[in-house]
Amino acid sequence: EGIPLYHIGRDTVVSMYRTSIDCVPAGPFHGKMVVSMRMMTPADAIRAIQITSRFPSVHGAPVHIGLPEAIGIEDIMKPDYGDPPPVVEKGLLPVFWACGVTPQSVVLNARPPLCITHKPGSMLITDRLNNRLAAL
Repeated sequence: EGIPLYHIGRDTVVSMYRTSIDCVPAGPFHGKMVVSMRMMTPADAIRAIQITSRFPSVHGAPVHIGLPEAIGIEDIMKPDYGDPPPVVEKGLLPVFWACGVTPQSVVLNARPPLCITHKPGSMLITDRLNNRLAAL
């Protein structure tokens, strides 16, 4: 939809952060949510929410907008995974999505004998088309 993504435009890995948001426990799996962040204008953030809320099985809508400290992120210039964002420009908001690195963080608490995950910043690729994943 033409919304610029700083990490793609700069050929870097999106910034990812451990938060203070608890995941719903499932058996031995428990821990904090990891989020990825994109800096956006307010208008782009609204449009991104409209688009991504249609795809709840592939990240869905953002879990938080603005005020990183409200979700336990002390310094957005120091991500736990990925590359630091560019200098925060006036008029841009940090927009946070649930991240596929969350299971990796949670699995460290559970310590299963074997676990296969993806590399932070690299996603699973399938032959499923987006229109098959949309909720609406």
